[in-house]
Amino acid sequence: MKEPGIQTIEPTAFPKSGKQITRVGLGGEGILRTTGNAKRAQAVIHQAVEQGITYFDSARVYMDSELYYGEYWKHQPGKREAIFHTSKSAQRTRAGALADLTQTLERLETPYLDLWQIHDVRDEKDLALISQKGGALEAFVEAREMGLAKHIGVTGHHDPDILTQAIEQWPVDAVLMPVNPVEKVIGGFLTHTLSAAHKKGIAVIGMKVLGGKHYIAKDQGITAGLLTRFALSHDITLAIVGCSTPDEVKELALAGKENTPLTAAEQKEITKPFLTSARELAYYRGSVF
Repeated sequence: MKEPGIQTIEPTAFPKSGKQITRVGLGGEGILRTTGNAKRAQAVIHQAVEQGITYFDSARVYMDSELYYGEYWKHQPGKREAIFHTSKSAQRTRAGALADLTQTLERLETPYLDLWQIHDVRDEKDLALISQKGGALEAFVEAREMGLAKHIGVTGHHDPDILTQAIEQWPVDAVLMPVNPVEKVIGGFLTHTLSAAHKKGIAVIGMKVLGGKHYIAKDQGITAGLLTRFALSHDITLAIVGCSTPDEVKELALAGKENTPLTAAEQKEITKPFLTSARELAYYRGSVF
């Protein structure tokens, strides 16, 4: 029970799970996607725990991200169970994905993941490789059956049509996809992909919320906090943001504590600066355009 006068981050239930998570999560980018920055990374992880954030993102290819987390849990083992911990594998074969999972669990100093995600699905070739006999999808399903991953998911930011197909075809529990003003202008992820996820009843995790900080325009009143609130005003489970300093974590947590969604008019106002250059600003879509 929270103390009187103390505002906490809004909780939400992770679909198909009895576990409550916070509406904002610590992304695996920022200082976590580095090497040789253990002290700064530990400060960010510590601040996230102190702020009550319970969803932590990572990936096997995010440099020392998993090692930074693992070092924290090694010294704070009692705090791991309160966290909904995720990671990802970009391997496309069963053997490769299982090898990634073994390394991920060792690096994170944890016996299981709350969510393990098929990472960065980009095109038809990816869909075919992952789905075929001996493909990575087999490893993800096996991991869930064995309890090494409580849930499995898919991530993508290149092509909304491809990610939509993955949701519809694969037995996933979650999708990680871009949610920001640029996507509001372009459409695709926030229309077709989001609709497919809702139809399937899976979790939707918003990423690219700040566009690698490129979407922040303080002179126009567009802050990291406002962009996070913009993402949370859509029908998603939570939004994740990579942070580089404890102060950025505090700003993320503050956005999660604001329980009033932006109105349609406020959302429209935020998209105005992105109307003429949305496609160029969607840098993460790669060659789709």
